[in-house]
Amino acid sequence: MAKVIDGKAFAEGLRGRIATAVASLKEKHGLTPGLAVVLVGEDPASRVYVANKAKQTVEVGMNSWEHKLPAETPEKDVLALVEKLNNDPAVHGILVQLPLPKHIDSTKVLSAISPAKDVDGFHVVNVGKLSTGQDSLVPCTPTGSVMLAKDVLGSLDGLEAVVIGRSNIVGKPVAQLLLAENCTVTIAHSKTKDLPGVVRRADLVIAAVGRPEMVKGDWLKPGATVIDVGINRIERDGKGKLVGDCDYASCEKVAGAITPVPGGVGPMTIACLLYNTVKAACAAKGIDQPAM
Repeated sequence: MAKVIDGKAFAEGLRGRIATAVASLKEKHGLTPGLAVVLVGEDPASRVYVANKAKQTVEVGMNSWEHKLPAETPEKDVLALVEKLNNDPAVHGILVQLPLPKHIDSTKVLSAISPAKDVDGFHVVNVGKLSTGQDSLVPCTPTGSVMLAKDVLGSLDGLEAVVIGRSNIVGKPVAQLLLAENCTVTIAHSKTKDLPGVVRRADLVIAAVGRPEMVKGDWLKPGATVIDVGINRIERDGKGKLVGDCDYASCEKVAGAITPVPGGVGPMTIACLLYNTVKAACAAKGIDQPAM
């Protein structure tokens, strides 16, 4: 049976290291990293997520600001708020919670965030820096996924990695991170011929396709490490259940290590958001980032 990769425990440890770094920045430089989150509308899942972000931000000793706007807020008002936060030196990270109401152009809003404060790593400047091997703010879920893989495997040098999914949020950036770790990377997707055969070559599988339990155990090379990014709600036995993109029951019998859903990659996302905020704060101050 596969080793279970405990993302919840790893994220807790990372938050502890971030708290230590924040305390050091306060003591040595008088710097308190600050994160501002913008929420437009009343999406229930977004409200819970934003509340968790605020709670964890404060717990590590950082400043937290929440800007909750009504769903009918005009796009120009959201853009004006982003510009205000761009110009606020106490704010080092800006996150606009998605999805936005339909009358607001998400691309326009995300593009308005200063790349230096884009702790989600979605701005085209940060995307370009990542793809060309420059230091940048990197999307949180891909960052967390690679952290978990390295925690299990150590060096990723020379590994054959298959990323299932080509989204701008996970698939493409995680492929770039794996290239930087000297993996041989294949990005597979819905049009890939013989997808099971492609996956079966991989020492490391990153599943980020958004299809419940799509990846089966017989798709895997025995002993492969599986990072399951998917979070899908399904009905089973009359009850709602969260499952990943991998069929956990069959995959855990073949894999060497695997992330569960929930409790795998999910907890890493907010921890990496805090990590990015500290990184952005240090860059803004022109000081070295403490070890985290």
